[in-house]
Amino acid sequence: MTDLHTHAEDIVAQFSDHLDLSVDEVEERLDNLVNEYRVPVDEARRSVVNSYLDEAGLERDALGGGDNASVGLAEIDQDEQWLDVTAKVVELWEPRSDSVAQVGLLGDESGTTKFVAFETSDLPHLEEGSVYRLENLVTDEYQGNFSVKLNRTTTITEVDEEIEVGDDAETVEGALVDIQSGSGLIKRCPEDDCTRVLQNGRCSEHGSVEGEFDLRIKGVLDDGETVHEVIFDRDATESLTDMTLEEAKDMAMDALDTTVVADEMRADTLGRYYRVSGPQFGRYVLVDEFERLSDPVDAEAALIEARSI
Repeated sequence: MTDLHTHAEDIVAQFSDHLDLSVDEVEERLDNLVNEYRVPVDEARRSVVNSYLDEAGLERDALGGGDNASVGLAEIDQDEQWLDVTAKVVELWEPRSDSVAQVGLLGDESGTTKFVAFETSDLPHLEEGSVYRLENLVTDEYQGNFSVKLNRTTTITEVDEEIEVGDDAETVEGALVDIQSGSGLIKRCPEDDCTRVLQNGRCSEHGSVEGEFDLRIKGVLDDGETVHEVIFDRDATESLTDMTLEEAKDMAMDALDTTVVADEMRADTLGRYYRVSGPQFGRYVLVDEFERLSDPVDAEAALIEARSI
């Protein structure tokens, strides 16, 4: 059985209560996109699903999961996969958008992953430290990073049990030798279900939008043998640089240039040694915790050496 045939069967199962589809016709549409137009399989599947949603007049949240998978949270490796999990709410974060009801970390024996629940789903709130049976979650992928979304079909049942949350964190250390493009004061897409960073005021999915400001650092740590790419989110960036989002916005407004924020961050942090820990997503370690280790080094020389490895 081909991968396309398996994807076609999954799509037919998703729409079984809404459209009269055959596996052959769905597989043909997938095959046309993948083999005729050279569209990646995941994008082809997303395109076909979106077209059937339009045909049925449905929102994505209206789809049920069918025979939902049981997979460890830290082992998720597919986009738009429907899951049932029993998980502990490890941590809750302050939502960055009014459209988000809750955001944080869910954990099970395999480790942790990010979750998002949107206001439109109208779900009961999860409590930090509690354990829940969550049915009809759907996975989401962005630039190799996987998370789960609670939607209006998700059922939430608190359960009286303990979960030993697995430790899937990576710990790396070294001199911060580079702060990459896309760091500093950035804008993200404000649309529901989307946190993409805007490029020239455009989201790759939603087009021209009025973005929402955020802070981040995409950095490179060099330990003398290996380079590690790391991402500091807004909270970690504010802590690392002693610069708040409001201060960064004021700085950019005064200079009429957002790049001054990243320049200021480089001046304050490059060449210093750090130890960071957090989950590994794709090639990046997402920084949950960090500590400063020692005195600065020559960042430019270290970066040249790192690039030669």
